[in-house]
Amino acid sequence: MRPPSLALDLVHSLDPLAFAEDRLGFVPDPWQAGLLRSRRRQIILNCSRQSGKSTAAAILALHTALYTPESLVLLVSPSLRQSKELFGKVTGFLKGLEPTEVLEEDNRLSCALANRSRIVSLPGDQKTIRGFSGPALIVEDEAARVMDETHTAVRPMLAVSQGQLVLMSTPNGKIGHFYEIWREGGQDWERIELPATQCPRISPEFFEQERRVMGPLLFEQEYCGVFHDSAMNVFSGDLIQAALVDYFPPFLEMAPA
Repeated sequence: MRPPSLALDLVHSLDPLAFAEDRLGFVPDPWQAGLLRSRRRQIILNCSRQSGKSTAAAILALHTALYTPESLVLLVSPSLRQSKELFGKVTGFLKGLEPTEVLEEDNRLSCALANRSRIVSLPGDQKTIRGFSGPALIVEDEAARVMDETHTAVRPMLAVSQGQLVLMSTPNGKIGHFYEIWREGGQDWERIELPATQCPRISPEFFEQERRVMGPLLFEQEYCGVFHDSAMNVFSGDLIQAALVDYFPPFLEMAPA
């Protein structure tokens, strides 16, 4: 593959979708194209298993690091194993680029590019995250399973950099920051929802087989983006929410006897 011309490189720097198609040979689904071109600062993805959310997020992370010199990209996952998986997708795209990008550092969970950008993958422990600041992009993978304390530790990092925050996951009950943001995040968040029925790589036959094997509740959670109450909940989330009130009338002063 010939090196991109200066004009084409400028196009790639401004358009992550063109970069993905031209330099990675990636043909995105429409929702992936929308994610890559989104300029919203906060995006939450409620997408089916095997829908391609990790692949799209990896391309977004790589584009940010390549075309924002001296930037920091953080990939946050619930566990070390998941951290390695997402980071592996990013470095797989990176090492497949032609011409080859020069790496100043390359190890199992981080890499540094010649433009002094860094991509760092972290397991979801707030103690390992608090030392970072000013990221251009934070991707929170399997966000419904990332601890709320970790999410709370991540958010202040973006206060000065005004970087982008992407949460992506399948549901994991009506609890936690992923559920609360999906339900009540308001206009501050762009929401992308993709059930398995809208993913061209999941056949109807497999879809129906999974429905039979998994049972309705787990199937709807993993493939349809439905938030169900946790099996450990004594009361349903809707019932608890209905019992909460924001206003307490003042106590009436008792008249002296």
